[in-house]
Amino acid sequence: MNNHHRSTFLFLALIVLAALAACGAPTRAPAPQPPPDAAVISLTPIPAPPPTRTLAAYKADVARHVMQRNPERVFEGELPPMLPAVVVLSITVDREGQLLDVQVQRSRDQGASDVALASLRRSGPLPPPDGLGPQHADLMTFSETFLFGERYRFQIRTLAGPQRAGL
Repeated sequence: MNNHHRSTFLFLALIVLAALAACGAPTRAPAPQPPPDAAVISLTPIPAPPPTRTLAAYKADVARHVMQRNPERVFEGELPPMLPAVVVLSITVDREGQLLDVQVQRSRDQGASDVALASLRRSGPLPPPDGLGPQHADLMTFSETFLFGERYRFQIRTLAGPQRAGL
Protein backbone atom coordinates (compact mmCIF):
# COMPACT_ATOMS: atom_id res chain seq x y z
CA MET A 1 0.00 0.00 0.00
CA ASN A 2 1.48 3.32 -0.93
CA ASN A 3 1.69 6.31 1.35
CA HIS A 4 -1.11 8.15 -0.40
CA HIS A 5 -3.59 5.33 0.14
CA ARG A 6 -2.35 4.81 3.64
CA SER A 7 -2.88 8.48 4.51
CA THR A 8 -6.35 8.47 2.98
CA PHE A 9 -7.22 5.27 4.81
CA LEU A 10 -6.05 6.73 8.15
CA PHE A 11 -7.93 9.96 7.48
CA LEU A 12 -11.18 8.08 6.73
CA ALA A 13 -10.69 5.83 9.77
CA LEU A 14 -10.34 8.88 12.02
CA ILE A 15 -13.50 10.40 10.58
CA VAL A 16 -15.44 7.15 11.15
CA LEU A 17 -14.12 6.87 14.73
CA ALA A 18 -15.04 10.47 15.45
CA ALA A 19 -18.53 9.92 14.04
CA LEU A 20 -18.99 6.76 16.09
CA ALA A 21 -17.80 8.49 19.25
CA ALA A 22 -20.25 11.34 18.67
CA CYS A 23 -23.15 8.90 18.29
CA GLY A 24 -22.68 7.45 21.76
CA ALA A 25 -22.22 10.72 23.65
CA PRO A 26 -25.42 12.28 24.99
CA THR A 27 -26.06 15.78 23.84
CA ARG A 28 -27.50 18.39 26.13
CA ALA A 29 -29.93 20.88 24.83
CA PRO A 30 -29.40 24.37 26.13
CA ALA A 31 -31.83 25.42 28.87
CA PRO A 32 -34.74 27.38 27.45
CA GLN A 33 -34.52 31.06 28.18
CA PRO A 34 -37.73 32.99 28.83
CA PRO A 35 -38.47 35.81 26.47
CA PRO A 36 -37.23 39.13 27.83
CA ASP A 37 -40.78 40.44 28.40
CA ALA A 38 -42.07 37.27 30.14
CA ALA A 39 -43.46 37.73 33.65
CA VAL A 40 -41.36 36.21 36.40
CA ILE A 41 -43.34 33.75 38.50
CA SER A 42 -42.11 33.27 42.02
CA LEU A 43 -43.29 30.21 43.88
CA THR A 44 -44.38 30.82 47.44
CA PRO A 45 -43.95 27.92 49.82
CA ILE A 46 -47.11 26.14 50.91
CA PRO A 47 -47.56 26.66 54.64
CA ALA A 48 -47.47 23.60 56.83
CA PRO A 49 -50.83 22.49 58.19
CA PRO A 50 -51.59 23.85 61.65
CA PRO A 51 -50.46 21.58 64.43
CA THR A 52 -53.17 19.29 65.67
CA ARG A 53 -54.58 20.05 69.07
CA THR A 54 -55.76 17.61 71.64
CA LEU A 55 -59.13 17.89 73.30
CA ALA A 56 -57.36 18.18 76.67
CA ALA A 57 -55.33 21.18 75.44
CA TYR A 58 -58.46 22.84 74.07
CA LYS A 59 -60.37 22.28 77.31
CA ALA A 60 -57.46 23.82 79.26
CA ASP A 61 -57.62 26.91 76.99
CA VAL A 62 -61.38 27.17 77.58
CA ALA A 63 -61.00 26.72 81.35
CA ARG A 64 -58.35 29.48 81.56
CA HIS A 65 -60.57 31.72 79.42
CA VAL A 66 -63.63 31.19 81.64
CA MET A 67 -61.66 31.67 84.86
CA GLN A 68 -60.01 34.88 83.58
CA ARG A 69 -63.41 36.35 82.75
CA ASN A 70 -64.96 35.39 86.09
CA PRO A 71 -62.25 36.15 88.68
CA GLU A 72 -64.81 37.03 91.37
CA ARG A 73 -66.24 33.48 91.14
CA VAL A 74 -62.94 31.55 91.16
CA PHE A 75 -61.24 30.26 94.30
CA GLU A 76 -57.53 29.47 94.57
CA GLY A 77 -55.81 26.68 96.41
CA GLU A 78 -56.65 23.10 97.21
CA LEU A 79 -60.10 21.73 96.72
CA PRO A 80 -61.86 20.97 100.02
CA PRO A 81 -62.28 17.30 100.95
CA MET A 82 -66.05 17.59 100.58
CA LEU A 83 -67.19 19.72 97.65
CA PRO A 84 -70.48 21.53 98.32
CA ALA A 85 -71.45 21.19 94.64
CA VAL A 86 -70.29 19.70 91.36
CA VAL A 87 -71.79 20.78 88.03
CA VAL A 88 -71.08 19.08 84.71
CA LEU A 89 -71.95 21.10 81.61
CA SER A 90 -72.28 19.99 77.99
CA ILE A 91 -70.89 22.82 75.84
CA THR A 92 -71.34 23.24 72.07
CA VAL A 93 -69.33 25.83 70.13
CA ASP A 94 -68.98 26.63 66.44
CA ARG A 95 -65.63 26.81 64.65
CA GLU A 96 -65.19 30.47 65.75
CA GLY A 97 -65.76 29.62 69.42
CA GLN A 98 -69.27 31.09 69.62
CA LEU A 99 -71.26 29.37 72.33
CA LEU A 100 -74.23 27.72 70.59
CA ASP A 101 -75.59 25.57 73.38
CA VAL A 102 -74.86 24.77 77.00
CA GLN A 103 -76.79 22.28 79.11
CA VAL A 104 -76.43 20.94 82.61
CA GLN A 105 -75.55 17.24 82.45
CA ARG A 106 -75.22 16.71 86.19
CA SER A 107 -75.96 18.82 89.26
CA ARG A 108 -77.70 18.60 92.62
CA ASP A 109 -77.53 22.31 93.39
CA GLN A 110 -79.56 24.76 91.32
CA GLY A 111 -77.58 27.75 92.62
CA ALA A 112 -74.28 26.18 91.51
CA SER A 113 -75.82 25.29 88.13
CA ASP A 114 -76.93 28.90 87.66
CA VAL A 115 -73.43 30.21 88.52
CA ALA A 116 -71.73 27.74 86.15
CA LEU A 117 -74.11 28.55 83.27
CA ALA A 118 -73.86 32.33 83.81
CA SER A 119 -70.06 32.20 84.10
CA LEU A 120 -69.75 30.26 80.86
CA ARG A 121 -72.18 32.51 78.96
CA ARG A 122 -70.42 35.63 80.27
CA SER A 123 -67.13 34.25 78.90
CA GLY A 124 -68.19 34.02 75.25
CA PRO A 125 -66.88 33.78 72.70
CA LEU A 126 -64.67 30.91 73.78
CA PRO A 127 -61.37 30.12 72.09
CA PRO A 128 -61.97 28.60 68.63
CA PRO A 129 -61.42 24.83 68.50
CA ASP A 130 -58.76 25.08 65.76
CA GLY A 131 -57.07 21.81 64.87
CA LEU A 132 -59.74 19.62 66.50
CA GLY A 133 -61.89 17.23 64.53
CA PRO A 134 -62.46 17.26 60.79
CA GLN A 135 -61.83 20.55 59.03
CA HIS A 136 -65.41 20.59 57.74
CA ALA A 137 -66.95 20.18 61.21
CA ASP A 138 -69.10 23.19 62.04
CA LEU A 139 -69.80 22.27 65.68
CA MET A 140 -67.89 20.84 68.60
CA THR A 141 -69.44 19.51 71.81
CA PHE A 142 -67.50 18.68 74.97
CA SER A 143 -68.12 18.45 78.71
CA GLU A 144 -66.56 20.45 81.52
CA THR A 145 -66.92 20.10 85.27
CA PHE A 146 -67.23 23.02 87.69
CA LEU A 147 -66.09 22.16 91.23
CA PHE A 148 -67.62 24.45 93.84
CA GLY A 149 -66.23 25.50 97.18
CA GLU A 150 -67.83 27.91 99.64
CA ARG A 151 -70.06 30.82 98.51
CA TYR A 152 -70.48 29.39 94.98
CA ARG A 153 -66.88 29.99 94.04
CA PHE A 154 -65.47 27.41 91.64
CA GLN A 155 -62.49 25.80 89.99
CA ILE A 156 -62.73 24.05 86.65
CA ARG A 157 -61.77 20.37 86.76
CA THR A 158 -59.43 20.56 83.76
CA LEU A 159 -57.15 22.95 85.69
CA ALA A 160 -57.96 22.04 89.29
CA GLY A 161 -55.35 20.55 91.58
CA PRO A 162 -55.87 17.64 93.96
CA GLN A 163 -58.39 17.64 96.78
CA ARG A 164 -57.30 17.87 100.41
CA ALA A 165 -57.54 14.61 102.25
CA GLY A 166 -60.58 14.20 104.50
CA LEU A 167 -60.46 14.04 108.29
